[in-house]
Amino acid sequence: MLESGKFSNLVGDVDWSRSALGDAAAWPLSLRLTLDIVFNSPLPMLLCWGAEQVVVFNEAYAVLAGPSHPSAPGGDVAAMLPAPLAAARAAFDQAFGGAPASRQHELLTFIGAHGPEQRDCDLYFTPIRDEGNDVRGVLCALAAGTRPHAPPAADGLRILVVEDNLDSQFLICEMLSAFGHDNDGVAHAEAALEKLASGRYNVLFSDVSLPGMSGLELARLALLADPQLKVIFASGYGDSLLRQVEFPYLSLQKPYEIEQLQQALADIGRQLYASA
Repeated sequence: MLESGKFSNLVGDVDWSRSALGDAAAWPLSLRLTLDIVFNSPLPMLLCWGAEQVVVFNEAYAVLAGPSHPSAPGGDVAAMLPAPLAAARAAFDQAFGGAPASRQHELLTFIGAHGPEQRDCDLYFTPIRDEGNDVRGVLCALAAGTRPHAPPAADGLRILVVEDNLDSQFLICEMLSAFGHDNDGVAHAEAALEKLASGRYNVLFSDVSLPGMSGLELARLALLADPQLKVIFASGYGDSLLRQVEFPYLSLQKPYEIEQLQQALADIGRQLYASA
């Protein structure tokens, strides 16, 4: 945990210029003050900032979210919208529209040391305005419950994850393992083709935009070798890059929710069971 008044030291220790927030010296006063509150609070807090929806969180939230979650001070969550923002999306959007909102007894799914856990939380959303009174971000505070619920049933799929953001790749693979799925993760298409040559996978779960060969071309080559392979794409650009795809696939829009990924895998599991 950060001691009170350590915000200036934290700014000096973190290279914020490499994030979408940019150099801390150029931050507006509202962002600096809000992050001062977030980092010095003993309560779990997240700040979602700007049109890019950069998410910054404190140590208390990282502890609550579990060992597979990145450590504080956080940063851009590229693949998945954090559980508090996804579970109460209407309240989150209301706060971005300028009105404070709250939700009680939301069941949030986190990946704990022993697999997925659901916790009963109260969520409080506060719009953060800049000097011109325009809403620039939303502060989310959590009052976390302590009642874990049973993890969801595993479908036992064999999944290859292709994601060049290594933090996102690690988080996705940890979740899939927690849900009972066998999985491997690679960062580019060439490594994926080597893995797929083993023929041991049911699902190719790939980012659309990859360094070098795209996820689309990877999927085409993979399906030539194994027409039974199921394909899920993740994209931060909507479905515009997928309009000319000639093969069946499922698509998740980044940032997606854990429940959306679970649903896509459940659909594939049912298809494979029906065809067995």
